[in-house]
Order: sequence, then C-alpha cells, then structure tokens
Amino acid sequence: MSEGRHVLVLPDRDAAEEVAEELADRFGVTDEPQLVRDALAGEDDAEDAQWLVVVEDPADRLDPAVLDAFAAEYEGWLEPPR
Repeated sequence: MSEGRHVLVLPDRDAAEEVAEELADRFGVTDEPQLVRDALAGEDDAEDAQWLVVVEDPADRLDPAVLDAFAAEYEGWLEPPR
C-alpha cells in the first residue's frame, strides 16, 4: 500500500465493521474507513472471504505496530506496506 494508507485484514464482515467503528474512538480517525470484501483466490463462497478495512492516514500519524496489535484483537493483522 502507498504511504498514508493502512490496510487491516479481518476474518469476516462483522469484525471489519467493529474495527471501522472503533477506529474513530480509539485512534481519532475522522475519515470513514473503506470496507472491502477480499475473496480468497478461487473461492466464490462469501464464507471464504476476508474483509479489508482501508484507513487513510495522509499525515502518517498512526503507528503501524499499534494498528497491527489492534487488528490482532479481532483475529486480523495489518497488511505490510508494498
């Protein structure tokens, strides 16, 4: 991902929605995060999809290690930058 953007990978839609809501309270994120369904390769079943929470951070004020730990609370992780 490009600088100024973080992608949290979550196991399901419910977890992704909870994380998106909690981002404002816990981290002061003011822009609404984008939720994206990420189907696993070759899988059409919604049960086999991960959900991404895309957080814009143009000022790079969010600590990636803290975001990764936060996502882990929901059985997810922070996607490493590309």
